[in-house]
Amino acid sequence: TAKKPRRSAVRTLDPGGLTVKLEIERRGTASLKWDQLEARFGAPDVLPMWVADMDFAAPQAVLDALQARVAHGVFGYTVPTDAYYEAIAGWFARRHGWALRTEWLVYSPGVVTSLVVSVLAFTEPGDKVLIQPPVYPPFRDVVRRNGRMVVENPLILRGGRYEMDLDHLEAQLRDGVKLVFLCSPHNPVGRVWTADELRRFGELCAKHGVIVVADEIHCDLVYPGHRHVPLASLDEAFADITVTCNAPTKTFNIPGLHVSTAVIPNEALRRRFAATLGNLAMTSLHTLSAVALEAAYRHGDAWLDRLLRYLDENLRRVCAAFAGEFPIRALRPEGTYLVWLDCRDLGLDDDALARFLCQEAKVGLNAGASFGTGGEGFMRMNIACPRATLEEGILRIERAVAARDKGSGQRRA
Repeated sequence: TAKKPRRSAVRTLDPGGLTVKLEIERRGTASLKWDQLEARFGAPDVLPMWVADMDFAAPQAVLDALQARVAHGVFGYTVPTDAYYEAIAGWFARRHGWALRTEWLVYSPGVVTSLVVSVLAFTEPGDKVLIQPPVYPPFRDVVRRNGRMVVENPLILRGGRYEMDLDHLEAQLRDGVKLVFLCSPHNPVGRVWTADELRRFGELCAKHGVIVVADEIHCDLVYPGHRHVPLASLDEAFADITVTCNAPTKTFNIPGLHVSTAVIPNEALRRRFAATLGNLAMTSLHTLSAVALEAAYRHGDAWLDRLLRYLDENLRRVCAAFAGEFPIRALRPEGTYLVWLDCRDLGLDDDALARFLCQEAKVGLNAGASFGTGGEGFMRMNIACPRATLEEGILRIERAVAARDKGSGQRRA
């Protein structure tokens, strides 16, 4: 039987602000992040700072809307309403200055689902699909599993910041690429692409007649000094070739509700996408997912603003801890709550690095090698957690590195 979650102590950051459950017990809730530690890391005492969900409660407005809908007691088949679509359009107008038309919007169960649907709708077996590694592993997986060919345009790390290699991108596009996956903001390296970078990227894709599938699920999680720009909002020519995949799930910590939106201005592309989604029988909208999306997009602004301040403080802490002479350095992300850790100075191969952080530090992170080319020697850390959890993770890593250094000195002596 599942362990019953204990009652959580709750601290509010400011009056009416972000609720952070500092002692919430997620074990025993069928949590991938917390209940799969033995299976994934081989030990139940690893501190999970890996998969991209947050250890914070969803906004109260979302919880209230869900509770009210549950109280109704009938959960029949549900369709997207005008209010549902208007909530999506309103959010992107307010937060990103993008005037979406509701007829552009297509429901999808998730962003990864939309990647699969795009591969099936817009390419044929054997066609080339381009990705920019190191990048979210499903980008590669959905291409290979559906019989298409992965083509890489690796990012370049310069001075602690990643850039697109646009010259190499154009060379790849000339060689028959049919579809490009763009990660914006980028997971795992944390880049928030500038309007200029996106414009040059979009011009190349339009020039060579390729369709772009833009995963913009982290678009709301951007730090001060940076601004997310939807690729399709920059130019009508870009909108005409772009499928933008988005969702409230990362922003408001509701990934288990499985709801997302594909924004497709081009009618022909939209019809092909929707038809393929229908062929896969993935068009049914979950009742509670619809309620959560609408509540989050209508009433989540203030909650998100407070969350971003909290995450920024967490980010400052981890960047300060992993800096200077410490052999692990944090590459400061411009967006997302995922920190890309450069562990190459430890001098460990990828298997040894994963074992060290798991078995010695007792911290569960995502292995950089799983993100493909350029991920070797890196790890990904999720900092969307209460400060006490973050401090414990940092302390565990610091102690493990100190013990390793001490042991190495003794062996040399």
